[in-house]
Amino acid sequence: MIEALPDLMIQPVVRGALTEDLGRAGDVTAQACIPAEARMAAVFAVRKPGVISGLACARLAIAELDPEARFEPLVADGASVAAGAVLARVSANARALLSAERTGLNLLGRMSGIATLTRAYVDAVSGTKARIVDTRKTTPGLRALEKYAVRCGGGVNHRFGLDDAILIKDNHVAACGSVGEAVRRAKTFAGHLMKVEVEVDTLEQLDEALPHRPDVIMLDNFSLDDLREAVRRVDGHVVLEASGGVSLQTVRAIAETGVDVISVGALTHSVGVLDIGLDAV
Repeated sequence: MIEALPDLMIQPVVRGALTEDLGRAGDVTAQACIPAEARMAAVFAVRKPGVISGLACARLAIAELDPEARFEPLVADGASVAAGAVLARVSANARALLSAERTGLNLLGRMSGIATLTRAYVDAVSGTKARIVDTRKTTPGLRALEKYAVRCGGGVNHRFGLDDAILIKDNHVAACGSVGEAVRRAKTFAGHLMKVEVEVDTLEQLDEALPHRPDVIMLDNFSLDDLREAVRRVDGHVVLEASGGVSLQTVRAIAETGVDVISVGALTHSVGVLDIGLDAV
């Protein structure tokens, strides 16, 4: 079971999206066409196979406009479903349901798209020790939701923000003068609970970083041969993360070099939505 996000974290996103959509006058189409007291029953159904994430977003979008609505999920987040599967049943005030429809579907479809793509990457490295992780290349304001969707797909979260781990990248190295000096400063600064990761571009930089004992070393755009050599040199003493040039076509070969972690920005920055619709019944 995947630990669900608390409603408290989702509600501000849903409310902001509803405010954007409803504007100053509300859903004028629903007001023009549907009696104020009309009720409506519908189902959320998926048009293509995929992995589901974000059902709470649909539930909360509807509940914001009709607190008495009934929402019955038929699958759990993280479930793999076939095309045509019914994900949830809902009964609500008709105006409220139709006004909340797009907000709910936008979030549900995007999060399910992320979960589906993540599952494809996870399946591609099955049988290796490599874990698939996300990045901070998320949609502003949606990071918690998108990283939750990665977990629904079987992936693992990298750091959530700038404040929960030290990650030294090339510009930090340039400002410090060298990889070794950057790691030395970071290790001096970090408390006992904070990990230090450093990005390296070459095997020479890897060798420079190792004596300073970073917790993780990111191997940026290394060739497969250099990844294998890095794994040999480190010999399990430091977590190795491969990054750059990762696609569904390349990820298996990268995993087979023996790295521990593969970070994939595309999980959140280039993903398509899973096609899901709301159908009246």
